[in-house]
Amino acid sequence: MKKLLLALSCALAFATVSSADFGRVEMGAGMWNQTPSGKLSYSETANFGILGTASGTGTYTSEEKMKSQGYIWMLIKHPIPVVPNIRLEYTGIEDSGVVSGSFADFNTSGTTGSVSITQYDIIPYYNLLDNTAWTTIDIGLDFKIMETTYVADAVTDNVTGLTYNYSDTVAVVIPLVYARARVEIPMTDIGLEVDAKYITYNDSTIYDVRAKIDYTLDFIPVIQPGLEIGYRAQKFDTVSDDKKTEFKMDFVGLYAGLMLRF
Repeated sequence: MKKLLLALSCALAFATVSSADFGRVEMGAGMWNQTPSGKLSYSETANFGILGTASGTGTYTSEEKMKSQGYIWMLIKHPIPVVPNIRLEYTGIEDSGVVSGSFADFNTSGTTGSVSITQYDIIPYYNLLDNTAWTTIDIGLDFKIMETTYVADAVTDNVTGLTYNYSDTVAVVIPLVYARARVEIPMTDIGLEVDAKYITYNDSTIYDVRAKIDYTLDFIPVIQPGLEIGYRAQKFDTVSDDKKTEFKMDFVGLYAGLMLRF
């Protein structure tokens, strides 16, 4: 009987350790206080033959001081070596500002406008280190799905001359390199973590960087809640393929949220 109990205890201990080391689920949600800055520029030169050429230039300039937006993330790690682990993220960024000048569809002498970007990140990744000497290092590829909505109020249509509220939505998928490093401070429930997504191509650069500290409330065996606080910076420095549109904006600020580990 004692041998059976000892065998069961060893099996349970091994299963617990294996689950902790080789399979887990983590998730979190919170708010990001963003400080936007930058502008969107549009320029185009039209050729009218013997009548000559005409050029138009329009700008959207950020005037938002601070905006709070929610975020959600989930991390799924499994014990199959060949198959990548997966991390999923959602966040929104939003800005308001002033629109002026001439664009492809409209022109204005100055009006209010806004830019909002909904982001879904699908990140397959591999562990280089998995809590080895309290250190975790991940590398992978981020497929960032961006749905961007542009709004300009009370603008004048270039063809009809009528006044209307302009709105347009563009969706793209952008691949970025992903890396994450985490250190657990020994003898504490505190973790330090930084992750980055980055791509540069031709005249465009996009990055999304975070650094945080979290504290795990280690009083429940199966589900471990926690708190996280950090700083996040996103940069969009992009030029369209036709060179007509430049989008140069930064979104930076503190974030804080709750976590659950299984």
